[in-house]
Amino acid sequence: MGLTGYAWAAMQGLVSGLSTTDVINAGGGGDKPADGARDILLVGLDSRTDAQGNPLSKELLAELRAGVSDGELNTDTLIFVHIPNDGSKAVAISLPRDSYVEIPGYGKHKINSAYARAKATAFNELKSKGVSDPRDLELQSNQAGAKELISTVEKLTGSTIDNYAAINLLGFSDVTKAIGGVDVCLNKAVNDSYSGADFKAGPQAVEGADALAFVRQRHGLPRGDLDRVVRQQVFMAGLAKKVLSAGTLTDPSKLSSLTSAIQKSVVLNAGWDIISFAQQLKGLTGGQLEFRTIPVVNMDYNTPEDGSAIQVDPSQVHNFVQGLTGPPPGEQKQAAPDPGAAKGITADVRNATKRDGLAASVSQTLTGKGFTAGDTSTAASRKTSIIQYAAGGQAAAQAASAALNGIPTEQDTSVLKGHLTVLLGADYPGGGADGAMSSKPSRTTQSSPSSQAAEQAPTPDPGKPITADGVTCVN
Repeated sequence: MGLTGYAWAAMQGLVSGLSTTDVINAGGGGDKPADGARDILLVGLDSRTDAQGNPLSKELLAELRAGVSDGELNTDTLIFVHIPNDGSKAVAISLPRDSYVEIPGYGKHKINSAYARAKATAFNELKSKGVSDPRDLELQSNQAGAKELISTVEKLTGSTIDNYAAINLLGFSDVTKAIGGVDVCLNKAVNDSYSGADFKAGPQAVEGADALAFVRQRHGLPRGDLDRVVRQQVFMAGLAKKVLSAGTLTDPSKLSSLTSAIQKSVVLNAGWDIISFAQQLKGLTGGQLEFRTIPVVNMDYNTPEDGSAIQVDPSQVHNFVQGLTGPPPGEQKQAAPDPGAAKGITADVRNATKRDGLAASVSQTLTGKGFTAGDTSTAASRKTSIIQYAAGGQAAAQAASAALNGIPTEQDTSVLKGHLTVLLGADYPGGGADGAMSSKPSRTTQSSPSSQAAEQAPTPDPGKPITADGVTCVN
């Protein structure tokens, strides 16, 4: 009873001391958004001020190894989080900072500049109207920047943002200190003078300035910014696991430190009832929190005026996000399979069971339904079956599912366009739509590793989600 009372008082104190900004319409999606899920935009700001707009001292900036500011407030980290109203699972989708997208009112530019462009415009307009207080200028122009960023992400993903949360350099450092660090793992030792990242290989815990360096490093990484995105994902997964664990939210000292860190450096949209939100997440476990990245067309795209950027296909991104964040199970209405959806689609079949000839048999079944026969092979043993499809291939996947006893389907970035990959697990009874599973309807799932080997791999498979269940070694 004492712990519960303290936790409640601490939460009330946290809420009363939070910095908020009016950037979301209709009060932040209400207690339970009408569309069945809450969509949140998490932003990591390269900011030299605290949540109240006060500049950080030179000594503190030096401690954080923040480097020299380029004069613009860029968004170094963008994560779109989708959580059904029952709080049973969540998917977090990273948007690489250099993604070349349409910014409403400004044309095509890197997505991390959306905030800075609108902030600069608003700052100049406010000054011309006579606003002279530095703190007021900072807070009001930041609000304009956040609104522009939200509009940009909504346009790219096709989803409406219900809530917004931003954290700056200081906050990121302080939050990691408050919870006692985060467990991470590196494939190789790194020593990067740009970010200050100096870490040994293997598992280790990082906090404070070291944690900041871990998620900010991109120089010297094999895939540059995409590897940095993966760093951020495994770190956030570790952070979530630590906060969701019993040891953090029931420890008065840690809870007090965490509250203080959040109040100093986190900005939330006005009207977000975070106490109710936290209660909705009480059943969330590490295995039900996934991290993914939007599909990328070209990592080194030469733009007309913004230098090298990451090229993305807006329709592909839209389909990818909507495929992962569709209506929750039980609310999703499955359309009847399109009989013509199989035309021109190659079905590759992988047998992950001990039954000889199963892949060839299933391939024959699909060919009879109009699919083109693809590769058939064996795969590492797995318990569950899944049909994986490329962006835009959902109709074909549903047609294949209908032919194979309602095997679940998922969108997967590793599948080539015009192909399906059918993974047959131990739960597949054999036969076609008249088999033992014929009474089970087709359903859509968002996560299933392609093989047992993928689950045990020390490094993340680019086509598979990272979860908060365990520590993944990364570049």
